[in-house]
Amino acid sequence: MKYFLAKTDPETYSIDALEKEVTTIWNGVRSAQAVIFLKQMRAGDKVLIYHSQGQASIVGLAEVVGDSRPDPEDTRSWLVDLKFIKKFEEPYITLKQIKETNKFNDIRLVKQGRLSTMDLPDNFVEYLKKQNLPI
Repeated sequence: MKYFLAKTDPETYSIDALEKEVTTIWNGVRSAQAVIFLKQMRAGDKVLIYHSQGQASIVGLAEVVGDSRPDPEDTRSWLVDLKFIKKFEEPYITLKQIKETNKFNDIRLVKQGRLSTMDLPDNFVEYLKKQNLPI
């Protein structure tokens, strides 16, 4: 099992919307680098949901159900089905907190701020667990 992170603007699609729907097709990703990570997702992988914009924090957890696949409506895009697992309680783990550790300056979340979907290294996942994030 791998961990990934998917960013969303909470005004467009929030963790609350995912919780209501229970499952969703995660689509609309067109960045070539982000599509590479979508292609790597397999059933059972975990996806941390990150609210971008002003919130800039990890707000919930989803699970990949089924393998990723090409988007039949957009040849540059890729799809994956996500199932809601949980919404984290506030205070959320913020990008500011992550940056302040100075331990993760080399991870994509910190160094590639505009990348919408990415894999997460094991040491970062362990850090989140030590912060009592129920992942």
